[in-house]
Amino acid sequence: MANPLSESEQIAAIDIDATTLADPAILAHPNAFYKAIRTRDPIHFDKQLNMYLVSRYEDLQTVFRDPLTFSVKKGFKAQYAQGFQEELKARLERDAGGFFEEAIMTDPPEHTRVRRLLDGAFTAHRVKTLEPEIVAICSEVIEHLLDRGEAEIFSDFAVPITSAIICKQLGVDLPSETVQRWALAFTNQISRMTTREDFEGLAADLVELQRFIIEQINDRKAARREDMISDLVHARTDDEANPALSFGETVGLCRALLIAGNETTATALTAMFFILATQPEVARQLSENVDDDRFVTRFVEEVLRIDPPVRGITRMTTQEVEVGGVLLPAGAHLLLLYASANDDEKEFPAPREFNIERSNLGRHFAFGGGVHRCAASALARMELKVAAREIVRRMSDIRLAIPLDEIRYQPTLATHTISNLELTFSRRHLS
Repeated sequence: MANPLSESEQIAAIDIDATTLADPAILAHPNAFYKAIRTRDPIHFDKQLNMYLVSRYEDLQTVFRDPLTFSVKKGFKAQYAQGFQEELKARLERDAGGFFEEAIMTDPPEHTRVRRLLDGAFTAHRVKTLEPEIVAICSEVIEHLLDRGEAEIFSDFAVPITSAIICKQLGVDLPSETVQRWALAFTNQISRMTTREDFEGLAADLVELQRFIIEQINDRKAARREDMISDLVHARTDDEANPALSFGETVGLCRALLIAGNETTATALTAMFFILATQPEVARQLSENVDDDRFVTRFVEEVLRIDPPVRGITRMTTQEVEVGGVLLPAGAHLLLLYASANDDEKEFPAPREFNIERSNLGRHFAFGGGVHRCAASALARMELKVAAREIVRRMSDIRLAIPLDEIRYQPTLATHTISNLELTFSRRHLS
C-alpha cells in the first residue's frame, strides 16, 4: 500500500483556481485551503464569490491599519442580502418601520462617533460586574444537561447561555429558540448562500426581529430602565452636531447586540466544547488548573485563535491600492480570513497545535483588528472563561456521541459553526 500524502503534498495537490470557499466541504474544513492560498496566492481571487481572499497575517494588518482605503461600509453593503437586497429593503420599509443599515458597519468619522457611544456599554468595570450573573446562568444550564447526560451543544448549551446573558443585559425576555431563529436569519442574509426559497422565511424573521426591537426602543424612550437598550437610547457625547444616536442607528446597534454577538459567542462556546471532547489532555490540564486565572485566560485565547467563530469581515477598496504585492483596483471586494491569519506559521509556529504557552497568544484576530475590533470582545471572553470553569468543575468524561466524520458545520461565509455537536458526559463528583 502506498504511503499517504504528507501535509505539504496534500496542500500542493489542491487546485486553488478550481476550488471555491463557497463549497460547503471547504467551509466546514477550510484550513488546508487556507494554507494553500496563503502559500501560493495570498491575495487569492475566488471567481465564484467574486472576492479577493486575504489570507496572511501581515496582509490583514495592512488592511486593518487603513479603514478609509478598505471600507467596511462598502464591503458590508455589497455582501448584504446579495441577490435580494432591494427586495429585503422594500419588505422592511413596508412591514417593519423602515430599512436601517448596520450602524457599526460604517467608516470613520461616522464609525468613530457611533463606536464611542457603543463602547460605554462594554466598559471593563461593567463587564466584570456581570460575572456572578454569567456564573449563575452557566451553572443552571449545565445542571439541566447533567440530568440527561447528553446534549447537542450548540442548541442545548451555547445558545441558551448566550441568549440568556444578552437578553438580561438588553432588558428583554425572549426564548432562546426565538433568538436562535432570528440569529440564523441575520447570519444567512450576509452568508451569500441564500436561495429564493430561503429568502421568504429569512425576510419574515427579519421583519419580526425589527418590529420587536423598535417596540423595545420606543418603550425605553417613554421610560428609561437599567438596561443596555436604555443606555443606547439615552447615550450622549460631546459631539455638538450629533450628540445622540439616531433612531436608525439605535435600531442597528440593538439588532447587532441581540443577534450578531449572540451567534458568534455561541459558536465559540461550541468550538471550546469540541476541543474538550476531542483533546482529553487539554481537558485534563484545564481541570487541574481551573482555579488559575492566568491558565484559564490563556486557554480561552487559544480556543479563539485556533477556531475563531467569525470567518472574516468584508472590505471594499475605495481606490487602487497594493496589498501583499498585488495591485487591487478601486471597488475590489475583499474577505479578510481571520482563521487563516490565526493559522499563519510565520506568526504562530505549529498553528494546529493547541498551545496556551505561545508568547504572542493575544495577537490573534478572532475579534478582528483596528478601529473595527469587536466592541463586545470583553463580554465574549468573560462568557468563555466562566463557561470553561463551570464545565470542568461540574462535568467529566466529555466525549463525542457521533463519529468525528459526522460533525457538520453551518454552510455560511459568516461564521464557522458546528451545527450538530452531540456529546455525552457525566457529573463530576468531588472527592
